Amino acid sequence: MSDLSFSLRPELPEDLAAVDALHAEAFGPGRFARTAFRLREGVPHDPRLSFSALIDGTLVGSVWLTPMRIGNTPALLLGPLTVSPLVKHKGIGRALMKRAMEEATAAGHALVLLVGDEPYYGPFGFKMVPPGSIEMPGPVDPRRLLIAELVPGAAQTARGPARKALGPAMFDEDEEIGLRATS
Repeated sequence: MSDLSFSLRPELPEDLAAVDALHAEAFGPGRFARTAFRLREGVPHDPRLSFSALIDGTLVGSVWLTPMRIGNTPALLLGPLTVSPLVKHKGIGRALMKRAMEEATAAGHALVLLVGDEPYYGPFGFKMVPPGSIEMPGPVDPRRLLIAELVPGAAQTARGPARKALGPAMFDEDEEIGLRATS
């Protein structure tokens, strides 16, 4: 990894072992007990909206977007966002975030939820969730529960329990038409 220029591309199935190793290194075995993991458990992340960062062909970063719901409102859960400690603070995480948010917007999604630090995620449009409006399936520091509107005003309908997507389709056709951005 002598050249610190990096490239981004959609995640490929062959990336999964390297991504899992990055997750294990960054978050350790406790990652499976985290509240956000509960929303991802058993629900595949969307490969069209999940990206890998590479330097000299080596995977050094990853971001996932996973379908979910907030009450009856379709949304995406962002995370984990991971970058190898060997190349942190080189802009890779920011580039992964920017690409994921742009692609989610282009795909017509309206909301992205995450658990993270507002100073880092704020520049990508994330704001603290109003207290009591979204109920997570486990403990979360309310200052770290953040939401980004990809469609202005979309967060107004995001009330109630955060829960897993309903299945592969996730949305009913009528809901999808009403809650996604129009072209």
